[in-house]
Amino acid sequence: MQKKLIALAVAGMASGFAAAQTNVTIYGVLDAGYLYSSGNPGPGIKGTNTFSGVANGLTAGNRLGFKGEEALGNGLKAVFTLEYGLEIDQNTGIAYARQQFVGLASNYGTLSLGRQYAPGFDATANNDALDATDLSIQSSLSYLAGNTITPNGPARFNNSIAYTSNNLSGFTLKGIYSFGESRLNNTYNNDINSTLDNSAYGLGVNYANGPVNVDALYQSRISAVAANAGITPPYKQPGTSKSINEWYVGGSWDFKVVKAFASYQALDNKNNVGAAADVSHTDLASNLVVSNIKSNNLWTVGLTAPIGRGTLGIGYGRLSLNNRNMQDGDSWGAGTMYTYPLSKRTAIYAAYSYFSNDKYAIPGGAIAVPGNGVGALGESNYALGAGLRHSF
Repeated sequence: MQKKLIALAVAGMASGFAAAQTNVTIYGVLDAGYLYSSGNPGPGIKGTNTFSGVANGLTAGNRLGFKGEEALGNGLKAVFTLEYGLEIDQNTGIAYARQQFVGLASNYGTLSLGRQYAPGFDATANNDALDATDLSIQSSLSYLAGNTITPNGPARFNNSIAYTSNNLSGFTLKGIYSFGESRLNNTYNNDINSTLDNSAYGLGVNYANGPVNVDALYQSRISAVAANAGITPPYKQPGTSKSINEWYVGGSWDFKVVKAFASYQALDNKNNVGAAADVSHTDLASNLVVSNIKSNNLWTVGLTAPIGRGTLGIGYGRLSLNNRNMQDGDSWGAGTMYTYPLSKRTAIYAAYSYFSNDKYAIPGGAIAVPGNGVGALGESNYALGAGLRHSF
């Protein structure tokens, strides 16, 4: 009898322990394809700027992720996500963090801390006929112009605290604040700390109900680089940079036969002199390219339609730049993509994009990843790719 009681007690403890365990899901995306990209290298340069080879993540960033939750009682639960990007075509960029956060979720929403998506990431992905891929028009132009409202790396905020509401009759609200946490050394003092430099915040609302999706949001940041960062000046001293503000509105409507997409976004740089990190949130190389942009605006339109078992998408967009120290510039692009599902998790695809830059526009184009894209001021370029994507 005593042995039975002991066995029952151990079983009860084990079941209680199991009930308290975190439910963990492992997920990921593997995407690779062939890419050919070509364009004129620019005034005074002979030859053709061409890329030909295997490219990584043309339609979806490769990733390996872990997410889970644990019920804490009374509707409260702990949640976490650890998601890491992978370069599956070569042994570089292994396991860089796409997002990693921990938080609490309840009937009132989710509060989380870590490296997280700002509202601009999901909004731009929601309203793009080319699925925010590397060959997408909005993805390429917003990234190269230094915007954080983009489906790329600059839309992920480090050192952030975020709140996401539950669905409220079709509406979802999100707010995020990224702490600067910057120690900015310069030639006058080796230990200058600024609480605002490299900070950022965003506020967004999404409405999704039936065939309709609408996103509206605002994001702002103060980017700064110290005076002796080793890059060609001009620089601003820590604490002197002003805000770079962005807003976006986009939507889609599913008519069943076709689905229509449209978006408009703008950037306003309050800084009077271009500094190395006045515009781009992450990439110092991009900072130097776009440091003199006073403002920009980007609009896109697109359509998708079912063709057989697959989906055909077409998109067009135009970026206009208001430059401080030279004439204003424009870039435009158009593209198409066809995706054919082999199963619920596996698809093949083919895509084409074309970009044209005037001589005062940003260099680049073809695709959002600079390592594979081509393009130059005053020149045109194109990219053609096909590949395979598998999700698990």
